[in-house]
Amino acid sequence: MKEIRFDFNNLFSTNVGEHGVRQQDIAEIMPSVDNAHYHLKKILVDSVSRIKLSLEWAQLPYQDKQLIKEIQKIAKEISAKYENVISLGIGGSYLGLKAAQDALCPPYYNEFKALRKNKPRIYFEGNNLDPETLQVLLKNLKPKKTFVIVISKSGETTETKAAFTVVEEWLKKNVGKKYGRQIFAITDPGSGTLRKKVNEEQEKDKLSFRNLPLLKGVGGRFSEFNMGLLHLALVGVNIEDVFFGARDMAEKCSQEDLYENPASMYAVLHTILYKKKNKSIAVMMPFSETLKSTADWYVQLLAESLGKKFARKIIVKDGLEEWVRDENQMMCVGRTPVPARGTNDLHSIQQNNIEGENNKVTTFIRVEKFKNDLKVPGKNDILSGKKFSELIQLAQEATEWALNQEKRPSCTIVIPEVTAYYWGALLYFFEMATAFEGELLNVNAFDQPGVEGYKNYMYYKLGKPGIPQDVAKQIETKPLVKDQKLIL
Repeated sequence: MKEIRFDFNNLFSTNVGEHGVRQQDIAEIMPSVDNAHYHLKKILVDSVSRIKLSLEWAQLPYQDKQLIKEIQKIAKEISAKYENVISLGIGGSYLGLKAAQDALCPPYYNEFKALRKNKPRIYFEGNNLDPETLQVLLKNLKPKKTFVIVISKSGETTETKAAFTVVEEWLKKNVGKKYGRQIFAITDPGSGTLRKKVNEEQEKDKLSFRNLPLLKGVGGRFSEFNMGLLHLALVGVNIEDVFFGARDMAEKCSQEDLYENPASMYAVLHTILYKKKNKSIAVMMPFSETLKSTADWYVQLLAESLGKKFARKIIVKDGLEEWVRDENQMMCVGRTPVPARGTNDLHSIQQNNIEGENNKVTTFIRVEKFKNDLKVPGKNDILSGKKFSELIQLAQEATEWALNQEKRPSCTIVIPEVTAYYWGALLYFFEMATAFEGELLNVNAFDQPGVEGYKNYMYYKLGKPGIPQDVAKQIETKPLVKDQKLIL
């Protein structure tokens, strides 16, 4: 079987001159690389450390086959009875699912019944507070033919909670007292308001608010292989194939030799370019329409994992590590990810990539074989007789060449085909590369304290009880200041 390949030729100075990596740069960083590899390996082999430090995601491809069978059984029951599924979630609880659906389902999956093969339409909501989309959706769906999946660890995330409250009321009014049988929750196994709701409803009716747990030690952006399994089963994706691909990539990414480990190499080269060459912007550009949402998923993965204000401080207690923010070492680090797609964005962002500030590294995803293809008809044109697959591959090659001419670093991930196996491998590759990059930057890649700022402000303004006094004081004493003279 062909493998995913990581082509990093165009990250080296031999191709892009002073803007690329030199062998000397790799030699200088190797002590940090060896330490990072040793440190991650030590954590990953210990289940207590994995869960405590939120690296349990690395074990998700090895989940019990019986669990998969149970999830597939639930999906089959839902598909047999319902025409539509509303999936409520935000962050990883939305982006991972959307990435999977766009990559592994036929294009226009929702629009054409024949493409779904007796599977339900999937609608994603609860990922924004814009009232337009949810209102239109509920007005046009039949409540008795619609199933709802709500994904939230705490049950308190504003966007998902607001949407779920509306959808729950919609079902209650239109379905009746057994409306809870059309709701499935994926949430924390022991705590949170959504778990409390699940337990209360289950006591009344065991068929109401069925649920699956979000596993401990798995953060949202790393959780597609946990909270996304029911969705994969609903749209007919072979979960075992996804896991097979991820496991094979996990094996490849465990190699100690840097030149045998694509995830480590990806992290090392991008870290060098970021720290030594000021390449702070990461453009993720798949040359595949179906992988555009995977680029969006990667944006959250990179930005939330590595965009950190403070360095990581490691404290050892009773033989176990604890990672805390070292507030004596402010860093404000992390590459800024930008999603794009070829060939569409060659007519937008590419102008800046080529002639704008040379502060970017572009990662292409090149697909070798497409499930469907088209040939341009005619005889007397340069496009005549050419397959679309040939043209998009040529466009990717041409974009790579154009960047090289301007000394702009890029790299290419070559994926043989967009299948469940290769997509599972691709996600695991990016997850492990991000974890390794976190080690090289010495930040905690598995928390997201910066996300709490807007949440705390909203909770304070909404009057939520339990806001910490220091947070409330900060909001009270440092309000937004608007000078009307500066508003035109």
